[in-house]
Amino acid sequence: MEEHKTVFRYTWRRSPDQDAASPVRHRVVVVGAGPVGLSAALDLALRGVPVVLLDDSDRIGEGSRGLCYSKRTLEILDRLGVGEKLVAQGVTWKLGKVYLGDDLVYSFDLLPEEGHKMPAFINLQQYYLEKALIDRVEEVDNIDLRWRNRVTGLERRNDYVRLTVDTPDGPYILEADWVIAADGARSALRDMLGLGFKGVTFEDKFLIADVKMAADFPTERRFWFDPPFHSGQSALLHRQPDNVFRIDLQLGPDADAEAEQKPERVIPRLKAMLGDIPFELEWVSVYRFNCRRLDRFVHGRVIFAGDSAHQVSPFGARGANSGVQDAENIAWKLAAILDGTAGPGLLDSYERECIQAADENIGHSTRSTDFIAPRSPAERALRNAVLSLAPHADFARRMVNSGRLSVATVYDSPLSTPDEETFAGSARLGAPAPDAPVRAAGNRRATLLECLSDGFELIYFRNGETPAPCGDIKLTVIGQDLHDEEGLLTARFDATPGSAYLLRPDQHLCARWRSFDSTKIAAARKRALGF
Repeated sequence: MEEHKTVFRYTWRRSPDQDAASPVRHRVVVVGAGPVGLSAALDLALRGVPVVLLDDSDRIGEGSRGLCYSKRTLEILDRLGVGEKLVAQGVTWKLGKVYLGDDLVYSFDLLPEEGHKMPAFINLQQYYLEKALIDRVEEVDNIDLRWRNRVTGLERRNDYVRLTVDTPDGPYILEADWVIAADGARSALRDMLGLGFKGVTFEDKFLIADVKMAADFPTERRFWFDPPFHSGQSALLHRQPDNVFRIDLQLGPDADAEAEQKPERVIPRLKAMLGDIPFELEWVSVYRFNCRRLDRFVHGRVIFAGDSAHQVSPFGARGANSGVQDAENIAWKLAAILDGTAGPGLLDSYERECIQAADENIGHSTRSTDFIAPRSPAERALRNAVLSLAPHADFARRMVNSGRLSVATVYDSPLSTPDEETFAGSARLGAPAPDAPVRAAGNRRATLLECLSDGFELIYFRNGETPAPCGDIKLTVIGQDLHDEEGLLTARFDATPGSAYLLRPDQHLCARWRSFDSTKIAAARKRALGF
């Protein structure tokens, strides 16, 4: 690997598959070595599924692109073995402020409670995330990462997919039981299947710049409507590692994208915002964005995930975060399909759950974008009225929308067993289990999520005798295996002595009861596997 500044280059190697007498069949081929494809490949490999991972490039690091990674995404990445590294490298934040001109309209705290291993958000250039994932891939067996392998042809057969792959040594044929298309917003696989998006393309253009400077701006998300340095438009400021700041400036629908990226246009805009602070440009782009998705994410044995399946505006950090969550959703389900334990409805549940998540994200992104860049005189009049009232009225402050920040979807899923009794707390059926501090074996301080397995797991709050395990479901007894000394775990699960909680392999809560019943637990696990 060659490294130059923040560009990391990787070596192409000829695969033995290119010299085989007939096309080699693999269980899973993942196309696209971005955050989504890398996460999917790692998750599958850690579950014992061999993966071939193809990418048409041989480098990462040309522009920071993705920036904000949410608590849920960090929890997934921690399970994959890179979470702690990313948090140490990134800029941790949870506070946001919204201004109208120079006046603070409101501020927010995205994680006001204690006792979580992962922070609300980190800011980290996407190339650092990808580098950490690639380093992890190189540590894990079962992943064959092939650089400069560009898929140029796709044929769907009844029980497999045939891919034509181009390389520096010419093309070869590859077969796969399953293909995960994680090849991004300009997905070649999506085009090969003749699939189109439905949704909205926004006309407003935005300048995005990574600026290196020694500035003492606080570590928080700052958003301005109609700031004095950029009158009539909006602006966003975020701190990144390496003394780099992300700046977004709204330009309007009529801006000339090519002209606006030239230094003679960019630098005066930034000087108006930053004043006398010396800075240098690291990366500049002008973009429009979309809020749209495929009708379906599963097409035979080709499964779409991340930007290849759905696209949202960058306001709210919903792109890469939702894509990594797609990867987690399909990985455990595909592993179950391949080992023969899945029921007939498990693959359908990927589409149902991730389309629900995509629709939520598209809805939030569309509303944010409509507020930031109104598309009609009526929308603009309403937005301006809300902003004018916001400094004086609480109801108006709640209506100000500078990008609702990404949170994990609570799946309304056929895999969940409906509650028989009422539960409160922050543990919600269909949602990821909430984290909480615990004391583990050896008097070790830990948190719940880092103590969980990557299979089905039953959390049982001890009430006298410890029940016998239910088949291959891992049993974790609170009060025996883990100790809730601070009471936060009990509060977040609204647990009483004897309560039992069944978690899926992606740590989403799929069933719960006030008492242990092995028959009900077995039935809930079967339902969660798609039967």
